Amino acid sequence: MTQPTVFIVDDDEFVRDSLAALLLAKGMEAVPFASAEAFLLGYRPVASGCAIIDMRMPGMDGLTLLEHLRNRNITLPVIVVTGHGDVPLAVRAMKAGAADFIEKPYTNTAILDAVAKTLQAAPAGMLPDMDVADARSRIASLTGRERDILQQLIIGNPNKVIAFQLSISPRTVEIHRANLMKKMNADSLSHLIRMALAAGFSGTD
Repeated sequence: MTQPTVFIVDDDEFVRDSLAALLLAKGMEAVPFASAEAFLLGYRPVASGCAIIDMRMPGMDGLTLLEHLRNRNITLPVIVVTGHGDVPLAVRAMKAGAADFIEKPYTNTAILDAVAKTLQAAPAGMLPDMDVADARSRIASLTGRERDILQQLIIGNPNKVIAFQLSISPRTVEIHRANLMKKMNADSLSHLIRMALAAGFSGTD
């Protein structure tokens, strides 16, 4: 069986080397690039693979790189890496075609889990038609308040901002958010956002 290839696009040499060593130890091929421009020049399609792309890099940033990949019809699944609390940027990346996102600082287990899930998913993080129908059905089951909070999460707002926007307490937001995640059967914020976007529910609804 062909080993999956993971492309690492990050301007931090330590991050590239650490990720490459971790992936190689797990039996995957790791191909590092120091910039988005270098990746676009050096990328070659692989039978099985994905990319880990840092969102904030000198020159072309990760979001612009995603747009270039989409314009070139490259369906390589992409995991984007964002700074802590930079959810709005992550949401924009997912709308641009990213399969998943992970926030810094992350653990080895978290990045390996993200890679495993992304490799098993359909190209560019798209959901099968059956899962899209299920996501729409689950969204239809949400209460009005839960839909309000889902909309705020897709915009990228944290709990405190959501509480202010909806004139409720942060604790109430936490409760509704937990119920929302359970009803949507989402195991992470990125999973929730991916399902909502695939179902056609956006932060501008």
